Amino acid sequence: MIITEILARNSRLYKNDIALIERVPQENIRREITWNDFYRDANRMGNALVKKGIKKGDAIVQLMTNSLEWLPIYFGILNTGAWAVPLNFRFEADKIRLCTEVSEAKVFIFGEEFIERLEGIRVLLEATVHTWIFTGPMELCPDYAIPYTTFIKSANPDTPPRVSISIEDDAALYFTSGTTGTPKAVLLTHRNLEHACYIENNHHKQTREDVFLCIPPLYHTGAKMHWFGSFLVGGKAIILKGVRPEWILEAVSEERATIVWLLVPWAYDILTSFERNLIEFSEYHLAQWRLMHIGAQPVPPSLIKEWKEYFPGHCYDTNYGLTESTGPGCVHLGMDNDHKVGAIGRAGFDWEARIVDGSGNLLPPGESGELIVRGPGVMKCYYKNPQATADTIKEGWLHTGDIARRDKDGFIFLVDRKKDVIICGGENIFPVEIEHFFMQNKKIQDIGVIGIPDERLGEIPAGIIAIKPDMELTKHEVKNFGMGLPRYKRLKKIIFAEVPRNATGKIEKPKLRRLYAKDARKDINKLIR
Repeated sequence: MIITEILARNSRLYKNDIALIERVPQENIRREITWNDFYRDANRMGNALVKKGIKKGDAIVQLMTNSLEWLPIYFGILNTGAWAVPLNFRFEADKIRLCTEVSEAKVFIFGEEFIERLEGIRVLLEATVHTWIFTGPMELCPDYAIPYTTFIKSANPDTPPRVSISIEDDAALYFTSGTTGTPKAVLLTHRNLEHACYIENNHHKQTREDVFLCIPPLYHTGAKMHWFGSFLVGGKAIILKGVRPEWILEAVSEERATIVWLLVPWAYDILTSFERNLIEFSEYHLAQWRLMHIGAQPVPPSLIKEWKEYFPGHCYDTNYGLTESTGPGCVHLGMDNDHKVGAIGRAGFDWEARIVDGSGNLLPPGESGELIVRGPGVMKCYYKNPQATADTIKEGWLHTGDIARRDKDGFIFLVDRKKDVIICGGENIFPVEIEHFFMQNKKIQDIGVIGIPDERLGEIPAGIIAIKPDMELTKHEVKNFGMGLPRYKRLKKIIFAEVPRNATGKIEKPKLRRLYAKDARKDINKLIR
C-alpha cells in the first residue's frame, strides 16, 4: 500500500483522533492536529503544487526544521507523484545549492532559519526553481516567496490530486549526511517507503495505544522511518523541538509516550542529569515508557548497562541502517536480546545480511569483513551516479562500507567504517572498539578516535576527548585507563576538545582529521608525555 493511501485510511478510520503533537518547550508552545487535519493539509498541499505546474517525477526541496507542518508537506509532495527532497538543515549554502542543482528542483520549501543561507544562492537556483514557499511567520516572508498558509488555502478540493502513482514509482531523493565526503543523492521508491512501515512495525510491535516521541530531524530517514511503524497503525506521535534531558522526560511524562528513539549523546545527557541530581526521577510519570531504542551510530554496551539501572523494565533495541537501505532496520538487535548488547543484531524483517571479504566471499563467524545486505529497502540507485551505484549494489546486495563480524549465534557486531580503519604498523585498528572502551570511564562525556600520520608506523590512534561537566581529567589518567587495551590499540595522542557530531549523532570524522591530522604532520613522532 502506498504510504499516501495509509494516510487516507488513517483519516477515514481515526478522523478526529490526534495524529501529531508539536512541543517547543523553550517557547512553551504545544500544537496538535488530527488525522483528518493531516490528510486535509497534505491534499491541499498536493493540489496547490499541481496548480503550480508540478508533474509526476518533478523534484521539490524541503528545507525545514522539525515542525507540525513538516509531515503534511512531505505527504503533499508525494501526493503529486513528485519527488520529495528533504535536505539536512545543517547544510551550508554551498551544499544546499549542490543538492538543489543535482535534483533539478522546481519548487523550494523553506523555513525562517534559512533566509540568510539562501540569499547568496537563490538567484543561481532560478534556472530550475520557479516557486519558493515559506513556512515561517508571514511577517518574515521574503518578497520572492509565497507564505505556506496562503499557498495551501488557494487549493481545492480537500481530496488528493488525480495522479496515478504506482508502488514502483520513484518517491524521494535523500542526500547522505556527507560524513565521509560529498553527499550522495539516494533515490527511493514508493515500495521502499512502504516496506519501511512494515519492517518498523514488525520489529517494535506498535499499536494504536502506543505514543511515539520523535526527537531526531525529520529530514533523516532514521527518525521518519521509525515513526512509520506507528503511522501504519494510526498511533499518535509527538514532535519535540529540543534535546535537553528535562524536555525529553517532560514530553514522555505529560504525553504518556511509550516509545522513544534516542541518540547516544542524548541518552548520556539523561544519565548524567540523574547522576548529578539535576533531574528528580520521581517527578515524572515514566511507567508507561516501554521501549528505548538507539540507532544512527554504534552503541557502547556500558551505556545500556547504566540505562538499565534507572529503567530496569525497559525493552531495549538498536537498529542499523543507511539512507541507501531506506533507513533503519536492515539489521536489528530485537527487543528480547539484551544478552547481546553491543551487537547490532541479525538481519531485519525480510532482509538478508552477510559478512564478506574483499572478493565477496562469505566469511566464517569471528572474522571481520564488509557487511552487505539485501532486501526490499535497497535504494533504486545513486541518482545521476551510475558508477557509484554499480560499486555499491552488486547482484542486488548493498555493500555498506561498514566492517563487521558475526558471532557463533549469528549476531552481527559493527566494527567500523572501512574509511575509518587505522593501519598502524601493519595492524588494523578499529576506532569504534577504542571509543567503546573509553566510554566506560565515568569522566568522559564523548570520544572520537582517528588515525594521524606517523613516519614509522604509518598511522597512530589519536583520541579527541570531551570531559563531562564539572569533572577533571588528565592525559596521564587517560593513558593509565587505556592500559586495559592491547598495546597497539592504546592512544598515542590525546586531545581534550569538543567531539563534533552531525544532527543524527554520528561523529564527524572528516572534520576531526582536518583539524588534527594536519597538525600531526608537523610533529609526526610526538607521543604522549
